Amino acid sequence: MDNGTTYGRHEDQFFNMGIHVYARPDVHQRMLKDSVRTLTYRDAMYNNSHLFKDKVVLDVGSGTGILAMFAAKAGAKQVFGIEASNLAEQTAAVVKKNGLDNVVTILKAKVEDVELPGVDKVDIIVSEAMGHCLLHEGMLQSLVVARDRFLKPGGLMFPDKTYLYVSAINDKAMRDHHVGFWNDVYGFDMSTIGECAASYSWIQAVQPEQVVTSSSLLQEQDWRTCSLDDIFFSTPFRMTCEKDGVIHSLATYFDAEFSACQEKTTLSTAPDAPLTHWQQHVFHLKQPLQVKKGEEITGTFTARPLNGRDLEMDIAVKFSGELGTMDTTTKYLYYWSDFEN
Repeated sequence: MDNGTTYGRHEDQFFNMGIHVYARPDVHQRMLKDSVRTLTYRDAMYNNSHLFKDKVVLDVGSGTGILAMFAAKAGAKQVFGIEASNLAEQTAAVVKKNGLDNVVTILKAKVEDVELPGVDKVDIIVSEAMGHCLLHEGMLQSLVVARDRFLKPGGLMFPDKTYLYVSAINDKAMRDHHVGFWNDVYGFDMSTIGECAASYSWIQAVQPEQVVTSSSLLQEQDWRTCSLDDIFFSTPFRMTCEKDGVIHSLATYFDAEFSACQEKTTLSTAPDAPLTHWQQHVFHLKQPLQVKKGEEITGTFTARPLNGRDLEMDIAVKFSGELGTMDTTTKYLYYWSDFEN
């Protein structure tokens, strides 16, 4: 697909490299065992079966087919599950084994290229397209393409809105683990490598008591109307310190909203919400920052695609308080790895 906004100039290479990951059963097992994630999707569909009854549904990035099968059980008359990885064959077999192949059709293809057999448009799109820091993996780009190609005017998306937030946290233990470790390695000073580690961003679980500041909304996205150009952004933030403390890192998290549901339904990855496989996305500051209650931290958060999958982020932080100051901009990278911590 010749679309620099979506995948960048290395689209073919990086898309193909990335998609192979999703043929690994352990990747899907990790997501399926995330009961917060999986049951939120299930309940959003089952508890709103009146929206799915006799409808045509598209599942973008179908994986194991779990969302497609939920949609079928919720009453859809036809469900298409698009899966680009080699897992598609096994997923089709799973659908058949569960007696749903009369409703669910699994298509091995990229959403940018696929044609839906016998159907031009669908009534509902379901997709779990959110990555770490919301934006990672490149699936959100494919979701927008799917919407533009296949969703009927007035059609529904599950979920249809996302909100990305940032807070500042006390994170001495993990900062020491990731960065401080390099100060003395068997008697050798490897702190220059520690500086590199400080420019990587990390996936970890943040406890509610670690949060020092208010959260700041970085992005509110309506996936029914946004464009490809809206996915990545540069936006200012402002956080107020809610207690005295030391800040070692910033942390992002997101909420995904199913606004078509009768009752408010939100999948949250906030530190004070039940833990999900996304955990939180953490950015270590170059130096710890001592703050007092009521002081403000401001800055700018810029996110852009590094290729079709990974992320590059610039975070500018400004602070002038009673016990310290900071005025710095750091470039952070995030590559998906099995070895996060």
